[in-house]
Amino acid sequence: MKHTHILFVLNPISGDVEKDDLEIDIRTTCEEHGVKCDFFTTTGEEDELRIKELLTGQQYNAVYAIGGDGTVSIVASLLIGTQTPLGIIPLGSGNGLAKDLNIPQDTEEALHLIREHAVRNIDTLTVNGHPSIHLSDLGFNALVVKKFCEGDTRGPGAYAWIAMQEYLSYEPKQYRIETDTENFEGPAFMVTIANANAFGSNATINPNGILNDGRFEICLIEPFPKAAALGILYQLYTDSIDTSVYTRKITCTRATIYNLEHEVLHIDGEPVPTEDVIKVQILPKSLKVILPKELPEKL
Repeated sequence: MKHTHILFVLNPISGDVEKDDLEIDIRTTCEEHGVKCDFFTTTGEEDELRIKELLTGQQYNAVYAIGGDGTVSIVASLLIGTQTPLGIIPLGSGNGLAKDLNIPQDTEEALHLIREHAVRNIDTLTVNGHPSIHLSDLGFNALVVKKFCEGDTRGPGAYAWIAMQEYLSYEPKQYRIETDTENFEGPAFMVTIANANAFGSNATINPNGILNDGRFEICLIEPFPKAAALGILYQLYTDSIDTSVYTRKITCTRATIYNLEHEVLHIDGEPVPTEDVIKVQILPKSLKVILPKELPEKL
């Protein structure tokens, strides 16, 4: 499908990446292919409302998020249940969803999707009413994400440094989980609500997850001895975490998580207020996404 009018939503501060010439490059690419383009630059002040007003006032063939997972999540949440597809030009610190969708991490290659692409539907989730497109979790990683978002430094190095500091004193928390397939109660180091596969750090928490199968996974890392930490880290970065004796996975279509120790929660990399009861449901094939013509095996 050829797109004739595209909205580009640009986050100017994502990933500490220079973007001064990017709008010029995008306009040039669009002009070469007869595509009209509009731009919206995020400010952190009522971005979602202002983008929604733009979408109401214009008929766009596609909306591209230019930034990281947070920018992607904002745009995607406004396109769920519509016929307008989401495009991604990944320029964040992690770009987790873009990686899982096999979208090129090189900006010039990602821009090729404007003229040549495929469109597919993927599942989305609601987490206590909030849209979740990629990965949400409670526990250790959510705490690291919170500290990372509160800091002034971006990039994988900053995330890794915070993770090392927090790991030294972190204790697993208690959870009770009820789903339509099985239940769990006990301590966990991490509880990940996975619609996809890997975090932006490239740690793969759900290697066999499929983005449009009408199901999601609750991925648990249960308490482990300090001596096992390096092995678990290795398994996360070699797509083999499912082989660990300290992991458990529940595949389901709905879940209720009782957050018994009030642990922090993030949704698609953005911290949200802690809640004691977290309800998760799937919306099958509810979001259209723009992908390379060579589709990922899992779509």
